[in-house]
Order: sequence, then structure tokens, then C-alpha cells
Amino acid sequence: MKEICQALGLTGDWQETGQGSLPSCFGVSDLASASVASVGEGAAALRAALGGGKAEVSVDRRLASLWFSFSIDPQGWQLPPAWDDLAGDYRAADGWIKLHTNAPHHRAAAIRALGCAETREDVARAAARWQASELEAAVVAEGGVAAEMRSIAAWGRHPQGAAVIAEPLVTWEETRPATISDWGATPDRPLRGLRVLDLTRILAGPVATRALAGFGADVLRIDPVDWEEPSLAPDVTLGKHCARLDLRTPEGRARFEELLAGADLFVNGYRPDALERLGLGAGWRARVAPQVMEIRLSAYGWTGPWALRRGYDSLVQMSAGIAAAGMDWAGADRPTPLPVQALDHATGYLMAGAALAALRDAVAGRGLRNARLSLARTAALLAQYPADDRAPFPKAGEADYAQAIETTPWGPARRLRPALSVAGVPIHWDRPACELGSTAPAWP
Repeated sequence: MKEICQALGLTGDWQETGQGSLPSCFGVSDLASASVASVGEGAAALRAALGGGKAEVSVDRRLASLWFSFSIDPQGWQLPPAWDDLAGDYRAADGWIKLHTNAPHHRAAAIRALGCAETREDVARAAARWQASELEAAVVAEGGVAAEMRSIAAWGRHPQGAAVIAEPLVTWEETRPATISDWGATPDRPLRGLRVLDLTRILAGPVATRALAGFGADVLRIDPVDWEEPSLAPDVTLGKHCARLDLRTPEGRARFEELLAGADLFVNGYRPDALERLGLGAGWRARVAPQVMEIRLSAYGWTGPWALRRGYDSLVQMSAGIAAAGMDWAGADRPTPLPVQALDHATGYLMAGAALAALRDAVAGRGLRNARLSLARTAALLAQYPADDRAPFPKAGEADYAQAIETTPWGPARRLRPALSVAGVPIHWDRPACELGSTAPAWP
């Protein structure tokens, strides 16, 4: 995809192998291959900047698409359900709305807005009495997350849709005339010893830092004391250390300051104003850790009236017209999302690609810079690529998994083989998946 190359300063010099496509009215498998390739090209360019020479990059289209679902296959145990019992699509008086209620406080906000009992039947009856846009606004006003189903055309006319489409795929901030310290990289392990402070959760940010860990980065993920991701942690904590801090306390903020000062890269998936409200905003971070580059993520973009709105992949699909387009394509009578959470996964790989591009430029002496991406802008990218006529490929089989069994806290598991190949840069993770909060908030 040309736009990815332009955003990240890549050549597009990579090869695709494998056949088939995920069934969708959009080129989801094309996006999977291209976003994964951006990581490979970034790693190859960094390797070259480190004196390792040119490295060929290839992506297995089938495996890239499979990694857009779950990379882990539990052996003798099961992942918990991904969705809360109230989460999902509901008919409103004039259309459809999605309620995202996985987090307890988001569930409570939806119930407050609806004023009904906590059963799916009661929620459905209550939602049917609302205009979709009014219920969306009411849930958001209560601190929850919801999205009216809009068409692509309606999203383009919406102030937020228009703002997002005008944004670049990757927004690069002004370059700082500074140098990056030697983190101990080698051409075959270009991120070896790089300290990545990971303040991300569901799902794009964790995908990004998992990819960086595959090239040797020391990723330290920090979560709030009460946060859990039972259905996702086994998939996305691969290769990481995971700790907890309460950033609302002086002690937690002080420890965070120490960690940030010791980092090379900060990956932040909190809403744009979240750290500012904690006194940990961009100005504070620039003073505490001027040497740290940042990759930041938002749901609905960085400009426009919804720039501070909470959001998830499934909600952005509803807002941006993807679910409506899928419904028309499938001839369905209800919203039809993508077959995988492609906005999350693609944006995650693009975040990792942006991190590698920033490191490449820093090593080359071009200074330090930060990058911003959003799920909504990735949705606009996907909307440009209609589905091709390739046959759908079958579900993951034995040949798609690595031979070694991964020992996790939940039980043994198989892991998909890497979809990406970078000559001379083997991708592997030094640690199995781990539970959130299982390590101390300290650099290894």
C-alpha cells in the first residue's frame, strides 16, 4: 500500500507469499500483509543503519491474516469469552447501535444511560426507544462507549469523519536535534536491549509492542492495579514483562517517572488527555525524559470534536461505515463487521513500523521524533481497498503453528509461526506470555 510507504519512508521492496483472503468487502488480507511488511521493512532499514547490510523482507499472506485473529492455540484449556454478556449490536428506533460493555465502568455507564435492568432483553427494549445518535451521546456523557452505525458517506459528512480523513496516516511531530543512546543492538537483533515503556491495552498498542519484542526489545507493560484482559493477555503479552502502577497516587507517579527516565521508547495508548489530567502530560514528559521517543495512539483521531472520545476497533467500524458496508455486501439484516479486528491489528503493526522508522532516522543522525496514529485513520485507509477475488483460506491448521510448545501461566499452548521473514534477522520472543502484573515495575 503506497500510503504506508509514504508515511513511514519505506520503499515497498518486499515479497508476498501465500494465497487466499479473509472474506470481506474490503481488502483485509491486503492490509494485513502490508502492515506486517511495514514492520519487516522497518527492521531491515534499521539493520542497515546499524551496519548490517541489506535484508530481504517477505510476508506470508495467510499467516499475516491469521495473526490478525489469535496467535495462540491453548492446549487443554480455553481462553475466556471475549465479550461481556451485554456487549453487542442493538436496534434503535432509527438504526443500529453498538454498546461496548466489557469494562465494568463502561457497562455501568450504559445502564445508567438506558435506565434499565442489566439483562440483554431489558437493554434491547430500552435501546429500541432511542434514536441511535441520541443514545450514543447519552452513553458517552455517562462515561461509557457506544457507536451508532453510520454509512461511509455519512461518516465522511460527519465533523469527526471529515477531520480524520484530513489527517495523515502517521502524524510525525517536529524532529528534536538530539541523539539516541547505544542500546546494545546487533544487526541480527536490532532491538536487543531497547527499553520500551508500554502504556497500552486493548488491542493495537499491545500488538505493536509484541512485534517490537520479537526483535529483542525489553518491553515493560504497565497496567492499572485493577485492570484485567483475561481473553487477550495470553495472546498479546508474548515477550514482555508486565507490572502494575497506580498513576493516581504520588508513589505511582514517582515510579513512573523513574521508568520513563530509563526508557528509550514510550508507547502510549491512553486517550490524548488522560496523562495530562494526571500531571504526566507531554510537557512534563519532555522535561523528565527528553531522550525518549513516543508512539501514541487514539481511537477517533487527533483533531475534530471526537479527538478525546474513548473508542475501540468494533466501535470505530460502526462509526466509520465499515459495519454498514459489510452489511450491504453480505445482504445481512444487521451490522456486519470485519472478520477480524483489523483496525486494531493493522494500527498496531503500523505503530511498530513507526517506532522502527524513528529509530532508523535517529541512528542515521537525523534526530528524534514522535509519531501519532489512530484507529479511525486506519479505517479510512482500509476503505480505499476493496476485496479481491481470491478464495477464502481455511482456518489455522497444524502446519501454521511452531513445533515448540509455549509454557504459559494458563497452560501449554501453540503459537502461530511468524508471518514475517527478514533475512538475517530471526524473529523470536525471549519470554512466554505472562499474566498482567506478574513482575515488578522495574527495568529488567
